Amino acid sequence: MIEARNLTKRYGDKTAVDDLSFSVKPGKVTGFLGPNGAGKSTTMRLLLGLDRPHGGDATIDGKHYRDLPQPLRVVGALLEAKAVHTGRSAYNHLLCLAQTQGIGKERVEEVLRLVGLHDVARKRAGGFSLGMGQRLGLAAALLGDPSVLILDEPVNGLDPEGIVWIRTLMKELAAEGRTVFVSSHLMNEMAVTAEHLIVIGRGRLVADCSTEEFIERSTDQTVLVRSPDAERLTEALAAEGGTVTRNGTGELIVANMEAARIAELAAAGGHVVHELTPRRGSLEEAFMELTRETLEYDAAKNKGGAA
Repeated sequence: MIEARNLTKRYGDKTAVDDLSFSVKPGKVTGFLGPNGAGKSTTMRLLLGLDRPHGGDATIDGKHYRDLPQPLRVVGALLEAKAVHTGRSAYNHLLCLAQTQGIGKERVEEVLRLVGLHDVARKRAGGFSLGMGQRLGLAAALLGDPSVLILDEPVNGLDPEGIVWIRTLMKELAAEGRTVFVSSHLMNEMAVTAEHLIVIGRGRLVADCSTEEFIERSTDQTVLVRSPDAERLTEALAAEGGTVTRNGTGELIVANMEAARIAELAAAGGHVVHELTPRRGSLEEAFMELTRETLEYDAAKNKGGAA
């Protein structure tokens, strides 16, 4: 379990993390979202003891990272995949890490196979592509078979097959009872990967809830209706408090009314309905709506401004 309590971090006159508190529980993938400059990377560095907070505290399984005798066996982290000795092979990079924690060579071989790098294990890491570098970084994070994983943009540089693979892996690790905390700018990916979300803006907590709740409370829920009797159906729905608009193809978009109630009204009035599809907003739409006021730079506001 990861716990942040009133974390505060300043760089000069800029407050990167501002009295931030949250917890990340085991057994589910928790997404960490925020606009550029929101303080996500700084928060992760504070969790791992790479920066010292000006206020507050951060613990992993009840301990500070610096107090863990064998940290790789408790926490696996991927913050900067390219932070490797470019002249070393993938195998030797992992072996060096393993020897500092009393981890055997067989585990090095195991994680190389797990991330798909076994065939290039003896090649220099400096020649790896971005995607291969991400896989090597993930192998290092998994090396100690940790109970907690902290991953910053883990799918960066991966092809579609690799993205599906790491999505599945994160879900499997969480299902084993591990704590999986992952940041990403890919909203569509987070929507199908993360069960819970921690969302921050300008260093402050914006939301701490399930992904489903975040979307439902932040976007309008509508129902798409197709009917050859659209005009009379529109009148019936409006009379019952529904808000009806027609799109360019003649379909009805109904707000403020559940699909079941629309079906009941259509049946009562003898209106034929060809389609009745509830629609909810996307995670991207919800994210944009909730974080709009916390953007470090808003292109819409600055349009036409200084060059």
